[in-house]
Amino acid sequence: MTVRVERTFELSVPAEDVWEFIADPGKRASAISVVSDYEERGDVTVWFVKLPVLGRTVEVETRDVERRDGEYVKFVGKSSVLNVTGEHELEPADDGCRLTNTFVVEGKLPGVETFFKRRLDGELDSLERELEEAGHA
Repeated sequence: MTVRVERTFELSVPAEDVWEFIADPGKRASAISVVSDYEERGDVTVWFVKLPVLGRTVEVETRDVERRDGEYVKFVGKSSVLNVTGEHELEPADDGCRLTNTFVVEGKLPGVETFFKRRLDGELDSLERELEEAGHA
């Protein structure tokens, strides 16, 4: 089963500040609550994802697959239990910017997709808060 969530944020933060955050694989990882840690290995960022439904932490190897500096980044993550695709598209707006976020999680084991279906909205709320805070720091 596949879970897909898309949400657009209207942020009162300059587009350059938002881009600096979303273009950085480590900052993206730190905004996700189920990522307990991450490690950069060349062009791959490994997310250590806590999955209580499985009773363990799994390594998800993520890498950027498409990037248009200042406006768009797409990454994919792969592991033995799930695949994830994330896209962030940035547009300047009157008082800040607009960021469209799309996440698709494909679970490979029972329960994984249900876990993410319940959590993705909250994860996007967390990302929005972190973006606002990063831009006003």
